[in-house]
Amino acid sequence: MQAPRLVATDVDGTLLDPELRVTPRTAVAVRDYVAGGGEFVLVTGRPPRWIPPVAAQLTAVRLAVCANGAVLYDVVADRVLDAHEIDPATLGFLAEAVAETLPGAGIAVERVGVGGHGDEAGAFLAEADYRHAWKGDDSDRIPRAELLSRPAVKLLVRAHGMTSEQMVAALTPVVGDAVDLTFSHAGGLVEASSPGITKATGLAEVAGSAGIEAAGIVAFGDMPNDIEMLRWAGHGVAMANAHPDLLAVADEVTAANTDDGVAQVLERWAPSGDTDLPDKAG
Repeated sequence: MQAPRLVATDVDGTLLDPELRVTPRTAVAVRDYVAGGGEFVLVTGRPPRWIPPVAAQLTAVRLAVCANGAVLYDVVADRVLDAHEIDPATLGFLAEAVAETLPGAGIAVERVGVGGHGDEAGAFLAEADYRHAWKGDDSDRIPRAELLSRPAVKLLVRAHGMTSEQMVAALTPVVGDAVDLTFSHAGGLVEASSPGITKATGLAEVAGSAGIEAAGIVAFGDMPNDIEMLRWAGHGVAMANAHPDLLAVADEVTAANTDDGVAQVLERWAPSGDTDLPDKAG
């Protein structure tokens, strides 16, 4: 394929280095790609309020698909444009499934209000025994019944002492197609979205609005929550540090996020670069 019309990239483990920085080389590569007429979109499991620190390190981000495809966020206007929510009845069903299959696991939800600012529209709410997967904890602790009383864009399940793969394997037969289950953190954290909502569907909405077909898109990722997106895009690129399940579906493997893997691909479309890529596999 020639230089893509749109580049979509995951954030953590892909665009950012281990210190959560966009390196100077990657920032320049993104800037030059957009200056050449391309569209650049962030597609992440992060909520909108966690996007500004990333966008501040770039000069060319307008839209971000957040919460694994459930939320569309206008970075420039700092506003949530759209959200796909899990209804309270389904949240209750999920909570019962967690209690049945993963005794002792804690749950949390991400809520986002359409039309609100990225740092004000959402709330991360957790029950008392939920163990946060990252350093720090910005959640409000509330009873489980209250947690499940309103729609949410994402339900998170945390099970200490289990891997995320083990959790998905246990939950999938019980929840069926009631939700989409995935993970972006290997250490016992599963994320549930509305059925059929993935990073691929979120990216497809953005691309459709811009009149861009999948064949004109290159997507980057590193974890299983990127699988659908890499499959859907015209050319899916996995980082060298990617999860084995993502490596198995990628059309190409670039360098790790510690070695500017995203930049190494984007630089192909600099004025002196090679604009040819292999055809989409399969």
